[in-house]
Amino acid sequence: MDRRSLLQSLPAVALLPAAVWVSAQPEQVRAAGSASTVYELRVYHANEGKLDDLLKRFREHTTRLFEKHGMKNLAYWTPLDDPLKANTLIYVLAHPNREAAASNWKAFGDDPEWQKVRDASEVNGKLVDKVDSTFMALTDFSPAL
Repeated sequence: MDRRSLLQSLPAVALLPAAVWVSAQPEQVRAAGSASTVYELRVYHANEGKLDDLLKRFREHTTRLFEKHGMKNLAYWTPLDDPLKANTLIYVLAHPNREAAASNWKAFGDDPEWQKVRDASEVNGKLVDKVDSTFMALTDFSPAL
């Protein structure tokens, strides 16, 4: 399934948890919600049978390491319907701007702790087959995040 089809298949209500999260954490909203903030939609296509391992890695390590490197975790989803529910993780991060996003990802990738976690989690094979990334800006009519 291509990214456009995937995005069109996600109901708008799926983004509601992000709005709830944001309303409960105003200090992070101020940090992530300036006019230059960019939001990054990422879709991970896990290898067959590896989604649970991928979710465990995110739950136990990745989200904390994202924050360590300046990325704000906004929300994470797994699809409810086949065929995507067996192998797809969808999430949104916030970065101060595009330059910071590039810097954040570089620092994350170079982090020895991340490399150790990644290598340990992939001892029985790679978890992710493909990653789609889309950078987005809020429209002028969007509710503030």
